Order: sequence, then C-alpha cells, then structure tokens
Amino acid sequence: MKETGQSSLLLLSNEIQLLLSEERTALSLLRTGIAVFALPLSVLGLLIATSGSYRFHEVVLLLWPLLVLSAVLVVLGGYLSIKGLLEVHRCDRRVRELKARNQQAARLLDGDAVLPR
Repeated sequence: MKETGQSSLLLLSNEIQLLLSEERTALSLLRTGIAVFALPLSVLGLLIATSGSYRFHEVVLLLWPLLVLSAVLVVLGGYLSIKGLLEVHRCDRRVRELKARNQQAARLLDGDAVLPR
C-alpha cells in the first residue's frame, strides 16, 4: 500500500514538473514577444531623434517599407506576448487545481514534502 502512495506522489511530482517546464517555455515566449515588440519602437524612436538630419519627402520611399515592417513586428510581438501570457495563466491555474485537489501536491509545491528516492 505504501508503494502505491509513493508512486502516486512521484507521478504527481512529474506532472507538476511538466507544468512548471511548460510555464518556463511560456515565459520565454512572453520575453521574446516583448523583445520583438520593443524593436520597432526603438527604431522609430531613433528615426524621430534623427529627423533633423533628413527631409521627410526625400526618404518617404524608404520610410514606408520600414513602417510596414515595424507594424508587422508590433503585431507579431503582441501576439507572442499575449499567447505567452495566456499559457502562463493556464499553467498556473492547473497547478492551483492540483494543489486544491491533493494535499501532497500542496505540500510538495510549498516545499514541505520530501520526495522518496
């Protein structure tokens, strides 16, 4: 009987580890989305800061593709950030459900339980 309790605890531990690794992946996705989102904002800030060095009507043909690419990067960054954020919330919700359903999971996540070897 005790062995099934240990195997149940190990299975629970593995499920929690899987959820936490998925959450780390989602946080990486969120970090990437923020970086992709910030890139066009930095480029546009640089263009505005250096706008005294050029005339708008002379560089408008170069500026339009840059603005389109910047818009695409802003949309992509927003999509990645939102997707990562939703995935983080999903993982957190699942871990909370495991903790509420199982006292061993709550002790394991709170650091009170010791895993059998």
